[in-house]
Amino acid sequence: MTGGRKWLAAALLMAPVWSAAAQRAAQPPSDAVLRPNDVLRITVWRHPDLSGEFVVAPDSTLVHPVYQVVRAAGAPLPVVKERLRGLLATYEQDVQLVIEPVFPVTVAGEVRQPNLYRLPQGTTIAQAIALAGGPTEQGRLDKVRLIRRDSEMAIDLARGYSRYAALPIASGDQVLVARRSGFNVLRDVLLPAVSLTAAVAAVITARRLR
Repeated sequence: MTGGRKWLAAALLMAPVWSAAAQRAAQPPSDAVLRPNDVLRITVWRHPDLSGEFVVAPDSTLVHPVYQVVRAAGAPLPVVKERLRGLLATYEQDVQLVIEPVFPVTVAGEVRQPNLYRLPQGTTIAQAIALAGGPTEQGRLDKVRLIRRDSEMAIDLARGYSRYAALPIASGDQVLVARRSGFNVLRDVLLPAVSLTAAVAAVITARRLR
């Protein structure tokens, strides 16, 4: 077996382990709160007209003719869910609904599809980069900057994937992949490829479980 095939086999064997770690990190905390410009995905059983993704307005309410009386920003998700349930109870008793926050996250720098993405809570930083098409040929996964509100963090997804694999995105995050100045096969090809393989596997697994 050639060196390239050995590396690929090792990456595929390790991907499920990393995927499982990412899934454990994807469990949303019950005390999470929404902010203006976040999106709340609401699924109401047997009511597609009341289901969908709704933006949180600057006044903290939801942009929807029915849900506009519900204040969603600044309250824990269980509280928001009970407010929605109380509102929907005026239309139907014992209504069943599921809510899921969706956060705006910018993924830019040396990625193939830089953009502002709306990502479900629990998405990891590695998954966000994978969803943006992964790094370009000049991208460096060992130099990723995470700008979160008033703080900044340097992330090494090449050598330190096991350390950062469980790091979830937050509302308003900026994920910036740096551009490399030199070329090194191990640093810039093999290690980033292994990390990206794991991130893609986690995304695929997460989508299958939805």
